[in-house]
Amino acid sequence: MKKNNMALGLHNIKHRKQTKKRLGRGNASGHGTYCGRGIKGQRARTGGKNKLKLRGFKRMLLTLPKFKGMRRRYFKAQVVYLSRLSRFEDEAQITPGLLYEKKMIADMNAPVKILLRTPEDKFDKKIEVFGCRVSASARKLIESAGGKIIELSEDDKKKIESRK
Repeated sequence: MKKNNMALGLHNIKHRKQTKKRLGRGNASGHGTYCGRGIKGQRARTGGKNKLKLRGFKRMLLTLPKFKGMRRRYFKAQVVYLSRLSRFEDEAQITPGLLYEKKMIADMNAPVKILLRTPEDKFDKKIEVFGCRVSASARKLIESAGGKIIELSEDDKKKIESRK
């Protein structure tokens, strides 16, 4: 087999010339009568292809996709059950930061609520809960064990809300 060692030049480049659609040259050409634009409407008129979608704002809003479902205005509280807090020692201060370190909650900035899993649960640790919401039944058990629940002040609540 011989190799073609011819230099590339303008005289030996093969190119494919695409022919332009010749519109309106009779029905036999396949692009006669309506010239591929259809019968009527905005796209059939001159300048119709560029100036489409000049509609009012209301019409534009209707073309946007809707959001599926509903969203909460606030974060959903992360649940920590009181039985899981029994692993801490007496006199421990329970904060969202500590719960985050122990991997009991996923997000430190979202609110935390301490709940009682079942009414038969017992709790005997003397702990201080700071910066968490506590259900009434869990509050009763913590306080009966000698623990304290320290609520957030309004200023602290606003700081947390502004982080979101």
